[in-house]
Parts: sequence; C-alpha cells; structure tokens
Amino acid sequence: MLLAEVVETSRRIAATSKRLEKIDLLSALLKRLNPEEVEITVAWLSGATRQGRIGIGYALLRNSIGEPASNASLEILQVDRALEDFTSIRGAGSDARKREALQQLFGRATREEAQFLSGLLAGELRQGALEGIMLEALARASGSSLEHIRRAAMMGGGVASIARAAMSQGETGLQQYEIALFRPVQPMLAQTVEDVSDALESLGGEAALEYKFDGARVQAHKSGDEVRIYSRSANDVSIAIPEIVEAVRALPARELILDGEVLSLDAQGRPQPFQVSMRRFGRKVNVDELQQELPMTPFWFDLLYLDGASLLDHPQAHRFHELANLTPTRNLVPHLETESPDRAEDFLHQALASGNEGVMAKSRHAPYAAGARGQSWLKIKRARTLDLVILAAEWGNGRRQGWLSNLHLGARDIEKGGFAMLGKTFKGLTDEMLAWQTAELQKIEIARDKYTVYVEPKIVVEIAFNEIQISQRYPSGLALRFARVKRYRPDKPASASDTFQTVQKLAGIAQ
Repeated sequence: MLLAEVVETSRRIAATSKRLEKIDLLSALLKRLNPEEVEITVAWLSGATRQGRIGIGYALLRNSIGEPASNASLEILQVDRALEDFTSIRGAGSDARKREALQQLFGRATREEAQFLSGLLAGELRQGALEGIMLEALARASGSSLEHIRRAAMMGGGVASIARAAMSQGETGLQQYEIALFRPVQPMLAQTVEDVSDALESLGGEAALEYKFDGARVQAHKSGDEVRIYSRSANDVSIAIPEIVEAVRALPARELILDGEVLSLDAQGRPQPFQVSMRRFGRKVNVDELQQELPMTPFWFDLLYLDGASLLDHPQAHRFHELANLTPTRNLVPHLETESPDRAEDFLHQALASGNEGVMAKSRHAPYAAGARGQSWLKIKRARTLDLVILAAEWGNGRRQGWLSNLHLGARDIEKGGFAMLGKTFKGLTDEMLAWQTAELQKIEIARDKYTVYVEPKIVVEIAFNEIQISQRYPSGLALRFARVKRYRPDKPASASDTFQTVQKLAGIAQ
C-alpha cells in the first residue's frame, strides 16, 4: 500500500471529533493492508514507529526536508525499511550519512507525506487515533471481541505488537498472548490527582498508599536461576544492573514476575536525581566499575506471577500481601493502608521529606490492568513550576496543523545575558491557548523558517515540570523533564521571569 493512503486516513481522522467515525476509518484501512504492513501502520497511526525511538532531532528533520515530490510513490514497506536502515547508521561520519538517508526519504515524499513523517518522527503526530480507538478498530476489522483484543495488547506489548496476529488469524491468533515468563507485560499506569483527599474519595474512601520514586520502572522475571530485568519499554537491561539480577535470584520463589522501580541512593539513603540513576542503563562495558560507583536499589510494589499462576486478576491487597511474604523489607516500597485523610497527608509529607516525587494511591480491590491508565492507580505529586519566556514556536502537525504549537522555553541568564534554552513542549495546550499563541506570537515575530517562528522574548508562560536533567541537546546543558504548560502570565514581564541561575540551583549544580 502507498504511504499516501495512510496519510489520507490520518488527515480524515484528525478532521473529525466523532469516535465512531474514527473507528470506521481505521477499520477500513486495516482491512486493506497486507499482513506485513499491519504492525507498521498501526504503530504509525498510534503515534510511534515499529523501531521505537529513532533519535531524530528537530534540526536534522528541518535540514532534511526539501522540495516535495509531485506524485505519491512511497510505499509503507519502503518507508519502514528506510527507518530500519537509519537506526543502523553509526560510527565516523554517521551524522552526514543520517542526513543523506533522511534527505533521500523526504525527497520522495509529497508535501502531505512529509508533514506526516516529520510529525511522526518528531513525536508530535496528533491525529486522534489514541490506543483505545485503535483497539476498537482492530477488533472490528479482525472480527475479534474487544475484550480479547484488549487483553492480548496488555500481554503482548501493545496494540501494534498483536495487530498482525489479530488481522491474519482472528481470535485464534490472540490465544498466544497470555502472561508468560520472559515476555514483558505492559506496566499498569496511573492518573494524576491534586491531593490525597481527592485520591481517597476517588477510590471509595480507602487506599493503599506507596512512595512514588523517581527511578527507572522495571519488571523482573525469574524461572529457577534464570533472571531477566526489563525496562518500561520492554528492553532487556539485565546486563546493566547485575546487582538487581542477583537480588531477584535470591528471592524464595521458583517463578515470579515483579513490578517495581530501581534507583541509586546517596550516602544518606536519599534518592539520587533521575538522570544520575539512568547512567547505569545502556552500559555494556565497565559495568562492574560503575556498579561500585553507583549501586542500584530495587523497590518492588507489585507481584504479577508466582510459581505458575497469574496474579493479574487478584486484588491489589492480595498481590501486595504475597509480595511482602517474598521480599526483604528494605526492597519493599513503603506502604500504608488507610481511610484517614490526615494519615494520608502525613504519609505524603514523609515521602516528600525523604526526597521522593510524591505518593501513589491504589485501590486495594482492583486487578492489575496491564497497559491501562485507569482510575485504580492515582499519583499525587508536588510538581514544580518555573516562569519562562517563549523564544520561538514550531508549526504543529496533524490536528494542530496551522497552529503554532511546540514552544521553545528560555530562562533569563543574568550572568551572560540573553536566555538559556531549557527545551520545548507542546503539552498542556488547549485549543484556546493554541489559537491565542498563534496570533500573539506572530505579532512579535523577528524571524522564521519553514517550521519555526522566532519571537521577541516578551511573553512569559508558567511551566510545570518533574525534574531538571543534564542534556547535551541544548547549549545550556540542562532540560526540563515532562514540561507542560500551566498558563500564560500576561501579568508578568520577561524581566521578572525565572533566571537560569535559579534553574541551576534547583538542579543542584554549583555555580
């Protein structure tokens, strides 16, 4: 199939707000795909690629898009092969070869195809084909029950991973996707609430509270002496954290699957910043040396499988009880079961005082909803905010086409002058905010290129974020993690915005 057909479906999905119409469009497209095109296309229309994060930055994308092709000729499999080849480019001269590879790909793309691909590769494809809609479309197209499709996606690593089996074999193809050792289960996710009182009310007046760590989410699988540790994205990271492998191997169970976080603690037992813990991942050489410098500690909070039996459908209280019987106290997440808002608030303060992000509130009666972000797990964090200045904005893709979307964020540098860029975000923007900033930013435009409008540093925006991390992507050396727009600050001039020196202090960097 031609890429143009996928792009047209994406355009039509973005143009409608009707859920059933989106499902109809997706289902019709799925039925026309060849089996080898199904996983690729489902991933694309869910906002990802089959290869995962490819590592293509905005600058490389901008420099790779030239004059559009006049006719649509690119096929789905050709694009997928090009992306696969791109991920294998390494070594001396790799930057130039990557640029050439992208230029060749975009040189064959029409204007609409180039917009779709750039949005996909930049992570800003917003056409409204969320996973829930895609699951329903796959159920309809394959003739399978939605319940079985959902369950298979949870067990099989996501909707794209199961799509080919569903389309080619129907219900029979889904039977292979049950919980199994050494096949990572999609992690259960949490919704955010403002405070612990809201969490208790949402969960029926009682909850199991746990510290929320800012570490690396992992899943540990054990069968006898064989142990593997998987990251949140289902990569095997066992070689990078051998002490976690040994800790799991020592647990008194023949078979198990654990859910938890691992992180580095300082000499006082407080959590190190996220980016410090993440230094341990991706390391394949000199692991022993880094292990001595930066040992990792596991904190387990769920048990999904034990000695041949799935625990996914058991209540959280039962799963945690079984976990507590297996795990040393030092590796068990701090835990409180309560109906009292006062006790819950005290527990939150303890978590924050210990250097953690906040707390999780969990329904004691709920099963483990793998891959789902439902109302049974709630997270309460004290997000930090900064008042930053808009330096530029990039034109959006998909549903945001025609609006200035991705904001470039800067902090005043009172030592060097000007503004230090701390990253970009398009998160948190409502349609009203998008319309407002598209009009207002063009009034103070100082330059533009094909993708970006650069503006006078006048407009202040309040940005919430989770962490400040070391980054080689920006000259400032720092970037905000999970930045999202809270509100614009028309009451505040740029001269009253937060400084880069303040940001450095928050990041713990000596000046």
